[in-house]
Amino acid sequence: MENTMNGKNWTNRTNRSDENLLFTHGGYRNLRSFQMATLVVDLNVEFCERYIDKRSRTHDQMTQAGRSGRQNIAEGSQAAGTSKKTELKLTSVARASLEELLLDYEDYLRQHRLKIWAQEHRKT
Repeated sequence: MENTMNGKNWTNRTNRSDENLLFTHGGYRNLRSFQMATLVVDLNVEFCERYIDKRSRTHDQMTQAGRSGRQNIAEGSQAAGTSKKTELKLTSVARASLEELLLDYEDYLRQHRLKIWAQEHRKT
């Protein structure tokens, strides 16, 4: 069914049986970002258990930042089925959480007078 509005033809898609109502979503376990975030969470927990005092706020913050990054990737992927806006918001939260964790590691290196290698360094 064609409708004309302001001189333009708009297709009425409500009667089409072949159109999906929901966007593709889920499948986050196959996302490279989720897989890498899972690795980051596991290694981060191991690092914190070994090198950060368990009673310190830093230990809790670092653990939660890693977890938040991973969880928000999963939540964003699931939300994609109904809201691209929510998907983007949760993806942004995931990136911010992982950036926070990166800054915590930079702080640790600086405070312990350890070198921060450039991304191109052969050991990175």
